This record gives sequence, C-alpha cells and structure tokens, in this order.
Amino acid sequence: MKKTTLISAILLISASVFIISCGKDKPVTSESNEVLTTSNGQVYVVDTLNSKAEWKGFKVVKSDNTSHIGNLKFESGEVTVKDSKLESGQFVIDMNSITNEDLKEAESNGKLLGHLKSADFFDTAKFPNASYEITKVSEGLAGSDYNTILDGNLTLKGITKPFNFNANVKVKDGELTIATEPKDINRDEFGIKFQMPAAEGLIKNEINVQMKVKAIEKK
Repeated sequence: MKKTTLISAILLISASVFIISCGKDKPVTSESNEVLTTSNGQVYVVDTLNSKAEWKGFKVVKSDNTSHIGNLKFESGEVTVKDSKLESGQFVIDMNSITNEDLKEAESNGKLLGHLKSADFFDTAKFPNASYEITKVSEGLAGSDYNTILDGNLTLKGITKPFNFNANVKVKDGELTIATEPKDINRDEFGIKFQMPAAEGLIKNEINVQMKVKAIEKK
C-alpha cells in the first residue's frame, strides 16, 4: 500500500511540473490566419533601403493638428512571384528604426521617440521587431482602386493577429512593388494600452499604417 501511494505521489508531482512548464512555454500569440500561400516561384528580396512602413497616430480629435507621423524601416523580407503574380511574402520591421517627421525641434522629437520605444508603447528593448506574413493573395474587388487583397498575420509586441490590406502589386523587369492602402491598427489588441491624462488630450487606439515595399529578383 505504501509503495502504491508513493508511486501515485510521484506521478502527481510529475504531472504538475509538466503543466507548469507548458504554462511557461505558452506563446504570447493569440490568433492567426491559416497559411494558404505557396513558395513555388521566383524569390524576390526586399530592398530595405527603398522600402518603408509609414505610421500615423492621433489624439481624440483626428486632424493633422493633433497627429504624429513617421516611418519604420524593413530589416529583411522575401516574396515569391510566379507567372508575374505575387505568391507569398514575409517581412520583418525594425521597431528601433522608428522616426517622427512632424516634430522639427530636436528635444521634442527625441522625447517622443524615446516614449514610443519605451514599455508604454512598443517596448523595443524586449520586442525589437514586428513582422507581417502573407497568408493569402486574392484579386482585388471589381471597381476597387487596388488590384490585390493581402490576408496575413501581423505580429507586434509578441502578439499575432490576422490582418489584411488592400494593395497595388506590380511586377515588371525583375522588380516587385507593393503599396498598401493606409489602414488602422487597434493598438489595444497588441497590448499597447498607454493613455495620457485627459487634460493633455486622449490618444486614439488606432495607429494608421501603410506599407511601401520594393523587392528585387534574386539571381
């Protein structure tokens, strides 16, 4: 009887350790699109010097007078093209490259960028990169200003969410360009919950983002 009790206790402890370990290893990511793209095609490499993501943030009154605008650089990226059509793509954005374009005074600009990189916002020390993986490429809707719909998974601050863009995609002479429609991201969904005192003007949850990508055929 004592032997049986001892074995049961060991099994119980082992199960507890396994459950705790799984809890620690559980990814932060919450949900994502199923990947339906293929990599059967010619590889194009993102030209990081001539590609960027443009961002725009607003206070509660959404106007140019209460907004900040800037850019982010791509760290890396690849797309595949087959029969002159985009097949798939993955992009990595360097969050430490964030710039601001509207504040011309150096001290104010520096304070804003420092705050955006801090744990209040993007926490770039812990999460230096964001990424976007295309999971599906569809033809744009008839009559739309955009010829392509990109479904994908956006990862920001370790959280992954499905996210789609309308985009114009062009492939010509060994060069591919992607220009997405400006679209709002709900920062609250990615754990960016900082809010200023109401007297200073509340910050909207939406961050407007537009990607402009240039990729060159890999020889």
